[in-house]
Parts: sequence; structure tokens; C-alpha cells
Amino acid sequence: MTPTKFLLAATLLTFPLHAEDNWPQFRGPNGDGRSDAKSLPVEIGEGVHVKWKAATHGKAWSSPVIWGNEVWVTTATEDGTELGVMAFDKTTGKVLHDKALFRVEKPQFCHKFNSYASPTPVIEDGKLYASWGAPAIACIDTKTCAILWERRDFVCNHFRGAGSSPIVWNGLLYYPFDGSDHQFIVALDKKTGKTVWEDKRSVDYKDIQPDGKVEADGDWRKAFGTPHVIEWNGKPLLLSSGAKAHYAYEPATGKEVWRFGQEGVHSASSRPVVAHGMWFLTPGFGKKNQLTALKLGGSGELNESSVAWRAVKASPTKPSLLLDGDYIYAVDDKGIAWCIEQKTGEVKWSERIGGDYSASPLLADGKLYFFSENGTVTVAAAAPEFKKLGTGKFDDGFMAAPAVSGKAMFLRTRTALYRVEE
Repeated sequence: MTPTKFLLAATLLTFPLHAEDNWPQFRGPNGDGRSDAKSLPVEIGEGVHVKWKAATHGKAWSSPVIWGNEVWVTTATEDGTELGVMAFDKTTGKVLHDKALFRVEKPQFCHKFNSYASPTPVIEDGKLYASWGAPAIACIDTKTCAILWERRDFVCNHFRGAGSSPIVWNGLLYYPFDGSDHQFIVALDKKTGKTVWEDKRSVDYKDIQPDGKVEADGDWRKAFGTPHVIEWNGKPLLLSSGAKAHYAYEPATGKEVWRFGQEGVHSASSRPVVAHGMWFLTPGFGKKNQLTALKLGGSGELNESSVAWRAVKASPTKPSLLLDGDYIYAVDDKGIAWCIEQKTGEVKWSERIGGDYSASPLLADGKLYFFSENGTVTVAAAAPEFKKLGTGKFDDGFMAAPAVSGKAMFLRTRTALYRVEE
């Protein structure tokens, strides 16, 4: 079995139910932004193929998750003093739950570009696993909205606000804490919330001043990436991007298998994608931000010999990548979309589609969907030649990634949740 087939097996085992109905985590059933849905509309926008629109409240950039006939999102007040959840009927848009779960007396600072509810939850039958970073991680009963367990004891200064989303695999919930004070990753028992293992990041950024004093700049010590579990050479690997390095861990124990350091960049934000034995990295913010193809394998500290190629100009800092066939599709923060050959890094096309982008794009039925911060949606063909298929505009902008169920897309803007379909 090839490594790519191992990857597919590992991700499908995480959520074995029908991928076309449930969208259980950030970036969907396989965590890669791909949907097997057919007949999604190409022309969409305010009032165009909108079945229902439901208002949300507060300030929250988390993406919707779907199980059965329910769509869930996390919420927070703009000042971060109240954290909660909302649930909607998938068919009608009726609000099923709208509950404040936690009070925060002294919220950490959150940059105005971020929100206090940016991490996307994970949902399964009867349970929602939600995180707001250090202020709260909880398991919630989706029938009653009761808290089954909670963790509010983790210490981490997110510095600009939390952004990493939790994932669930093989009975464990994984969450990275990459802050200005502490950088570590934990695995919790998803039934009880108890810590199974905790591993400190092995690379930290420290700036040595001329007087010999060691200081650490918070922006260079934080990250917002979501982990991902793959299977490589018959063994599972937990991939996680930290502030100054990208790591592979044993998922059951937290033992670091290897790491790949990076200089001149910080605040990695994407979820890993893997193909052809390579992890395609978007390192983060900084002048040395380059889309990097890192060869899987090895042990200890990897060096440049593990780099298959780098793309000098093409690299988002916030939106995650899409893989399809032999190509990588991406949109950078300033609205340039790219198609890049996976094996070589050759750019097949780049096109300015306009707008600024934070939301990760969607791939379905050979079509790419890009969602901008001003509410514009651009649809293009997933092909080595650029072809725009459609465009539209919503009343408010997108910070959250889309979700798909059946033949419908569920889109969260800054102020509303939509069901969009033919």
C-alpha cells in the first residue's frame, strides 16, 4: 500500500459515517477541505440559491460543523467575557440551542482581527468537543447542551487570541497551545477530558539582546495551526505546526519523531495536507514565507535535505491548501489564487481574484470555492488552466471555512449562517 493510500485510510477511519451528510470538524470529514458533494451551485450570493439565512451573534470566526440534522458553531462576545454555542436545524435554519457556557472574568488580549471563538469544534453523535483555547475546552451533550466535562486549567498566553482547532482521533482529543509564554501540545481522553499526555515543543524562539539579556517576542512564539493525523509506513503520525518548527509525534504517546525548524517566519496557521510522501507547508508570516514541500520520514531534526522544493511567491499565511490529483490549489491573503504541481512546485497558473482572504477554500466536484473577507465568492475550475466559473457577493465577509452536507453548502459570515443550494 502506498503512503498516499495509508493517509486516506487513516483519515477515513477517524469519521466512518457518511461523509456526504456529516461535516464533523475543521475542513470536513478528512480535514482537507474536500467534499464529495455533487451539484453544488456555481452562482451564489445574497438571495441567490439561499434556502435560509439565520443570524448569529457576538464575534466568532469558528467554522460550522454538521452531524445529522444539526449545524453547530461556537460563539463569544466581542470582549471575550462570555463563551457559548449555537445549534441550528439543518433543514429550516431554526435555532435549536443558543447557550452561554462559560464566563471569563479577565479575558486575555485578542487582536481585533481575531475573535475569542475562532477554533472550530469537533462533532460526533451526541457530543460536541469545543475549544476557546486556554479559557475553556469542553465536551457538550448535543441533546441538552449540558457540559459533560471541561478543562479550564491550561496556562497559555495566546497573545493575539487562540486560533487552533481541536481534532479527535482514536479516542483522544488533540490540542496545541503555542503562546508567548508556553508552547506545548496535549492529548486528552475524549470521554473524560483527562490528560493522557502533554509534550513541550522542543524548539523555542529567544532573542539575545546586546546586553546578554534573553527576551522572547510573542509574535515569534505563537502559532494557530490545527493538527492532523496521517498513517505513514504503517504507523500513525500526528503532524502539528508550531511557532518555530513543524513536528511529527507518536499520537498515542506524544513522543516527538522528528521536527523541521524554520527561520524568519512565525504564526503558522494552516492544517497539514499530505501527498506523494510530502507534507506541503505554509510556514506563516514573515519575509521567508514560502510554500514548502517537506519529504516525510526520518528522525530527530530534519534539515534542508528533506525539502523537495519551495515556491518562492506562492504561499498563504492563513488559508489552508487544497490538493486534487497532481495539483495544489491555494489563495493567498491578498487574493492571488494559485495552481501548483505537487511533485515539482511548478506554478501552472496564478490569478488575482480580488479581495483579502482568511477562510480556507473548498473543493467539490472539480470546482474551487474561494470566500473573501468582504463577502465575495469566486468559483473556478480545479484544473491546470485557470477558468472562472462563477462569482457572487454576500452582505458580510467570511472568516470561517465552509461546511457541506448533501447538496448544500453552509456558509458562516461575520453575522449570519446560510444554507446555499440549487
